[in-house]
Amino acid sequence: METISRFLLVALGGAFGAMTRYGMNLLFGNTFLPFPFATFLINVTGSFLIGFLLARFGENETVKLIFVSGFLGAYTTFSAFEYETFQLTQMKQSMLAFAYVALSFAVGFIGVASGMWLARRIS
Repeated sequence: METISRFLLVALGGAFGAMTRYGMNLLFGNTFLPFPFATFLINVTGSFLIGFLLARFGENETVKLIFVSGFLGAYTTFSAFEYETFQLTQMKQSMLAFAYVALSFAVGFIGVASGMWLARRIS
């Protein structure tokens, strides 16, 4: 399969993933809880789907391009994070998995705070 075809398959899946994420936010984003339920549900379902798809169709490049890279890439990147963490634990790299989780959370949180700080300073 040529490179342009791969990009188109990822784009196709990504369009549907982005629309599905938006739809999930419309359906579940207006809860009365002070808890981000829509994002939580998206992350959990995305994590389930990446596990299922890779275990069931992991050798199929088209499925991986459309559904894993495309659909789930737009739906949630959390699923890839969860899968990569799982893979590290499967390879008996528990400390590396822990470091990945801790650093991703801490540095990501700092990234959000820094981005917001900078945007407010510029305004």
